[in-house]
Amino acid sequence: MAPAALTPVTALPPLSHFISSPSLHTATLTPLVFRRPTAAPSARGSRRAVSARRTLRPLNPRCSTEAFSGGDGDGVSRATLLWRAAKLPIYSVALVPLTVGTAAAYHQTGLFFAKRYLILLSASVLVITWLNLSNDVYDFDTGADRNKKESVVNILGSRGVTQFAAITSLVLSFMGLFWACADAGNFHFILLVTFAILCGYVYQCPPFRLSYLGLGEPLCFAAFGPFATTSFYFSSSSKNLSNGINSLPLTSMVLASSFLVGLTTTLILFCSHFHQIDEDLTVGKMSPLVRIGTRAGSQVVKYGVISLYILLMAFSLCNVLPLTCLLLAVLTIPMGKLVIDFVEKNHNDKIKIFMAKYYCVRLHAFFGSALAVGLFLARTRIVA
Repeated sequence: MAPAALTPVTALPPLSHFISSPSLHTATLTPLVFRRPTAAPSARGSRRAVSARRTLRPLNPRCSTEAFSGGDGDGVSRATLLWRAAKLPIYSVALVPLTVGTAAAYHQTGLFFAKRYLILLSASVLVITWLNLSNDVYDFDTGADRNKKESVVNILGSRGVTQFAAITSLVLSFMGLFWACADAGNFHFILLVTFAILCGYVYQCPPFRLSYLGLGEPLCFAAFGPFATTSFYFSSSSKNLSNGINSLPLTSMVLASSFLVGLTTTLILFCSHFHQIDEDLTVGKMSPLVRIGTRAGSQVVKYGVISLYILLMAFSLCNVLPLTCLLLAVLTIPMGKLVIDFVEKNHNDKIKIFMAKYYCVRLHAFFGSALAVGLFLARTRIVA
């Protein structure tokens, strides 16, 4: 009986072979998707053919590893790559400013518009999708993400598809935002949320790319703190003049809340740079960590978390925030300590420090939830 023919493993043509972009100047990408085997020609009865089949190798050395182990060849599974590319935990930065701003408005008025909240949540998720996808596109253009396996551009193998998805997400988000503005009848909302989106644009998009000048963290603080959180506060305005709440006043309470939300969001961005300092330095992306190093950066994280709780206590003791916010937010101190300890211990380990931003995401989500529930309970106690 003749031996069965071995099946070579070859790579699918990249999507960029079919969808091209004029601004893609680098070599053709190979998408990190499952490879499909192709049939080998039959060579029965020929020892020479059998020998040739035994020495057959994949066209791409990584293909066989990826196809059978489901990974990227460097110990990272395909599922992990897709999870990192999706960045689902990062979408808490869409939920927290909206929820805290809405809770601040509820504390002020006792009103909650469920339909408006859900539409704004969908629009916020689309904005974050635009930020993530466009960031991958423009970091690919500069070479910052050339070796970043979880980059969406590298996974899909097409810059054009990724950019189209980013633009579509932004357009759809504005449809929801403008609807909410018309429903609330408050122009301050759409003005502030537009400023927040513009901060995201100048952060990463040409010709600005201010993140390459080390200005990403201030822009992040302004976008998600004073702009986004305060705009969502104004989104809870009511056009019903009979209740006397046509336009919400700008109070110290919502400003303090937005400041705390902005601080926790900025910690996420700051910690996301620890594991990519070498890549950023190579392409001239002068993030704060490139400038000061990881050891000093770990101290910045430490004092940033400590400042978060000091400010919370100061705002509460000065009656700017209700005491319920303080009582609930102090329960997140163990999470804050975990962030500090983890970064101090692993700041110089490129593999382990990757998780620092996700610990910051947890702190951001828990702390923001504590603020929102605290504001809600304070209003409920007053009404009762």
